[in-house]
Amino acid sequence: MADASSLLSGLQQKLQALEQQHLIRRRREVATPHAPRMTVDGQPLLAFCSNDYLGLASDARVVEALREGALRYGAGSGASHLISGHSAAHAALEERLADFLSPCMPSARALYFSTGYMANLAVLSALAGRDAEIFSEELNHASLIDGARLARSALRVYPHRDLQQLEALLAQSSAHDKLVVTDGVFSMDGDIAPLRELLALCERYQAWLVVDDAHGFGVLGEHGRGVLEHLALSSPQLVYVGTLGKAAGVAGAFVAAHQTVTEWLVQRARPYIYTTAAPPAVAHALLASLDIIGSDEGRQRRAQLALLVARLRERLQLKQWHVLPSDTPIQPVVIGDNATTMATGAALLARGFWVGAIRPPTVPAGSARLRITLSAAHTVGEVDALAEAILATELHSLQEASP
Repeated sequence: MADASSLLSGLQQKLQALEQQHLIRRRREVATPHAPRMTVDGQPLLAFCSNDYLGLASDARVVEALREGALRYGAGSGASHLISGHSAAHAALEERLADFLSPCMPSARALYFSTGYMANLAVLSALAGRDAEIFSEELNHASLIDGARLARSALRVYPHRDLQQLEALLAQSSAHDKLVVTDGVFSMDGDIAPLRELLALCERYQAWLVVDDAHGFGVLGEHGRGVLEHLALSSPQLVYVGTLGKAAGVAGAFVAAHQTVTEWLVQRARPYIYTTAAPPAVAHALLASLDIIGSDEGRQRRAQLALLVARLRERLQLKQWHVLPSDTPIQPVVIGDNATTMATGAALLARGFWVGAIRPPTVPAGSARLRITLSAAHTVGEVDALAEAILATELHSLQEASP
C-alpha cells in the first residue's frame, strides 16, 4: 500500500494556514428543537443565527404534519421523481405552491427540490449552456455561482445593484440565450435586489430573470409571497426559486416558472433527474407551513418580525462597527478583521448569545461581520438584551485597542 502520509501532511498544512487566518469553521451540536432558546454543546443559548424567520421549525402543527406524513407515506421516497419517487405528497405541495403564487405568477407551475442548492444548480444548468451568457450579481449565493459554472456558459459578473453596468453588458451580448441571475434578498447584506429595474432590463434585452428568493419567501409581502409580492413583479420571463427550510421551517426548495420552463427542467435538469426525491413526509409537513404562512397568523408573525427589526436597529447605536442598511431579518454588523470578529462572537457566546461570525470567503476580505438573524419567535426583551451585549462587547474591544 502506498504511503499516504505526504498527502495527509499537505492537507494538515492547509488546515493550519486556515487556522492562522481565523478561517477555520467548526460545528456546534444542538440538542433541542430549533427555537430561539436552545441547548448547544451542552450550554443554554439564545440563538440569533437561524433562518427560521417565522418560528415554524418547532411549531406543533408542522411537527404533527411531519409525523402524519411519515405514518402515511413512510420514511423515504425510494427513487428519483422520474422513476417511482414522486409521491402524492410531492404533487400536492407543488400544486399548493403554484396556487399560492398564482396572484403573482398566473401561468406558473412549481417543481419541488430537496435543497435550494440543487434547485439553483438545476435552473442554471438546464436553461443555460455553451451558447448562452449568464449575467450574475457579484454578491450572489454560492449555489448560483456554482450553477453558472456547471452551465459552462459565458459568464459576466456585474457589481452589486449596478443597473448601468448590467445594461451595458446586456447591450454588448450577442448570445442567443441570456440569463440575469440574482438573489432576491442578499444573504450576507440583507438588502433587496432592484428587481423591478432588473425585470425591465430583461424584457428589453430578451433575457430570463432568475431570482433566488431564499430569504424573502414567507417573509416579504402581505401574504408572504416574497419579493414577487413585495415589489409587485409578474412576467413569463421570471424564474423564481424559493427555499422551504428557512421561513417555511422544514426543508427543500422549489422553482416556480411558466409551465413550459418547468417542463423543460423536468426533462433536462440533471440535479432533478438524477437524485432521490425528498421524503414525502417532508412535503406533507410543508403543506401545514404554507397554511400558516398565508393566514392571518402569518401576517401577524411578519408584523412581529418587522417590529423586531426596527427595534434592533434603533438600539444598535455603535461607535466603530456599523450595521448595514437592511429592512429584512438579516441584520449584519460589519466589524472588519477576522480576529476581532471571531473574538466578538466568542464574547457574545460567553454571555449566552449565539450569533453567526461570518468571514471570507463568504464575504469579501476586510468585511468580516456578525450576521444577526431575527425570528418572529424572538421577544422584544431578547432583542434588547442582544443589543446591550453587542454594545458592551464593542466598548470592551475599543478599550482594549486604545493605547
